[in-house]
Amino acid sequence: MRRKLVAGNWKMNGSAESIRGLLQGIREGAAAVAAVELAVFPPFVYLESVEKQLSGTTVGWGTQNLSEHTSGAYTGEVAGPMLQDFHCKYVIVGHSERRTLYGETDQVIARKFAAARKVGVCPILCVGETLEEREKGVTEAVVERQIKAVLDLEGIGPFAEAVIAYEPVWAIGTGRTATSAQAQEVHAFIRAKLAAFDAHVAQQTRILYGGSMKAANAGELLAMPDIDGGLIGGASLEAKEFLAIAKAGC
Repeated sequence: MRRKLVAGNWKMNGSAESIRGLLQGIREGAAAVAAVELAVFPPFVYLESVEKQLSGTTVGWGTQNLSEHTSGAYTGEVAGPMLQDFHCKYVIVGHSERRTLYGETDQVIARKFAAARKVGVCPILCVGETLEEREKGVTEAVVERQIKAVLDLEGIGPFAEAVIAYEPVWAIGTGRTATSAQAQEVHAFIRAKLAAFDAHVAQQTRILYGGSMKAANAGELLAMPDIDGGLIGGASLEAKEFLAIAKAGC
């Protein structure tokens, strides 16, 4: 059975002081949601602090991005081997904001997926459609294209230990929300596409929902058979809310 994962993407938020309080709350409440795996994704500058505060706990940590390159003259980038120094378990690749704001292509994201795997850090591959794409009825084609770029480069095997996060871009910070049935439909589609290559791997792959999951809708979403957790944005900045989402998955 796939263990649910609730991952908090803090994006470009937080301060040294606010993060101390947030992590204290998460540490204190983690035991009550032990059936669910927890992980947090701070901005790079707070990574060392987060590692120190979470070391020895059951809460994992990772980063919001990494470079496709191992080293070199890439000002402002962070390489996979650097993540090893801070014992990162996960790294987010292909987040919708990286795709739309910074122009990351499917091929670049596939190379980042490979770069993470090369250093033993589990990639969380984000896929999903915009509002325009959903209204055109091409959701499945978009998601399939995004996953295919990684399959073409890496094959199906790595997905057994990787994570996918489905982000309906139109439901993030817009006031619109996907219903649990809409979310499940795309999650099931993703699993079926993986199963076409290897049914066993498809059943092992955790697929998270990343479309504005909150405590109020987490129970309904996490009850769906192919939704294995959540990639949480704003709601992960409050320990009580973050833990309530995890509780809904227990």
